[in-house]
Amino acid sequence: METIVNLPQEQQNIITAYCQYLYDDGKAARTVQSYVSDVSNFLTHVTQTDPKPLSNLTRQDVTAFRNYMVKQGFQPATVNKAINSLSCFTQYLKEQGILPDNLRIVEPKKDRVKVAAGSEREVSVLNEQQVNALLALANNPVRMGLRNRLIIHLLLYTGCRVSELVNIRVRDIDFLLNTLTVRGKGEKLREVPIKESLIEITKEYLKKDRAENKFSDSEYLLVSQRAKKMHRDAVNTLLEKLAKDLNIHLHPHQFRHTFCSRLVQKGVPLTTVAKLAGHAGVETTAKFYISTSRQDKLAAVNLL
Repeated sequence: METIVNLPQEQQNIITAYCQYLYDDGKAARTVQSYVSDVSNFLTHVTQTDPKPLSNLTRQDVTAFRNYMVKQGFQPATVNKAINSLSCFTQYLKEQGILPDNLRIVEPKKDRVKVAAGSEREVSVLNEQQVNALLALANNPVRMGLRNRLIIHLLLYTGCRVSELVNIRVRDIDFLLNTLTVRGKGEKLREVPIKESLIEITKEYLKKDRAENKFSDSEYLLVSQRAKKMHRDAVNTLLEKLAKDLNIHLHPHQFRHTFCSRLVQKGVPLTTVAKLAGHAGVETTAKFYISTSRQDKLAAVNLL
């Protein structure tokens, strides 16, 4: 991306206020940083090509920035993330009365980069060797405590998003039926059966580590030494450390992709996988997980 220039004071003030707005809305620090970075790059591009106050922004400014990113060779996912960030930012400007409500500056469906069918849904998953290495580390009491061990098992065996993981309440676990109620996007609830081994790890954590924590009365399952609810950034930090220890690429959503992909590979019907993942329909599951992992594609080509 281009070098960020010194933006006009008006724009600097708006970015600062927007940053606080995102924090107040409950966005994680990394999400805020990503949004603000995209917005800053966009405003820098506008300042260098056609300087103007925020109230004079037009749709052409957005499409010009999108085309610039494409010509510079940015990956479609990076361009599309920037479009999403600008959509959120321009909506904020409308709420602040800086832009008129009826002005359509960003049109996500039109502005996102389209890629060839079958390419846009490629996902990165952990292979069996990596899963086994991860579990070996997680199950070693010398190298990992009970809470972090539980986190790894929950991510691998429930398909939870990190945001869903940190919001699990103790009451969400039915120890009689071995089920977990997950609060998904839009507060939609889904029930996920959990393995007996995961139930045992959860019981051990509740009986030992959590019982000795000063926040043992918290309604949330995962607590820290500083708060009654573990923050998603702490989970991300844990995964970054594990990635270094195991010398593998690791990111939070990879666990969810791995959960779904392993189920599909083992012959579980797509309708069942969709329900376990909380997908709105089986079409989403099919687009993501039918022979779309990088490993699957490589294996297919190697058959030639």
